[in-house]
Amino acid sequence: MRATLSSGWPTLLRRLEFVAYPAAAGAAFTLLSLGVVTWLPALAAMGHALQRWREEGDSRCFANALSAFPRYWRALWRHGLLSTVVAAVLAANITYLLGRSEPWTFVVLAAQAGIAAAFVIHHVALAAEAGRAPDGSVRSWSPGALALGFGSAARGTALLGAVVSAVLLSLVVPLGPLLLGPSIPVLLALSFADPRRHTP
Repeated sequence: MRATLSSGWPTLLRRLEFVAYPAAAGAAFTLLSLGVVTWLPALAAMGHALQRWREEGDSRCFANALSAFPRYWRALWRHGLLSTVVAAVLAANITYLLGRSEPWTFVVLAAQAGIAAAFVIHHVALAAEAGRAPDGSVRSWSPGALALGFGSAARGTALLGAVVSAVLLSLVVPLGPLLLGPSIPVLLALSFADPRRHTP
């Protein structure tokens, strides 16, 4: 019995890493996002920290996200500001439409929901592309993000599903949606973007 527990302990620790390190990166994202318009650079910095963990085994996800943030802030603050405005407008529109009962509101609401879904997919993919290439710029990251998020219907659906499921499934953990809601989808996007997935 003791031998069985001893042999299973390293496996258990490895499995816990897939919760602990994304949660640490998510904690850094949450802290950095307190500036409201800083959420997109924070998402990219979190992607960079998760990529270093995936590629190099660097487990300092919290510290690496914090240290990478200034670089991403310089590259993404304009994009982040515009995206914040767009997100606020979408949220206001959806909230308004949910309170209406006219027949036409369903069509407009569906269109707004579709735009919101595309918005989420794009920014998760953008964070992954930025995390993989920290010395790049929005101009170099955007084509890869579009290909990653929208080049495959199955991939885009998986990224959107990861966002929704990560938030819902982590509700049982204190602060779970804040810690794992952003990090799990970006981690999945990084996995999709890994060139090793496409080599025979």
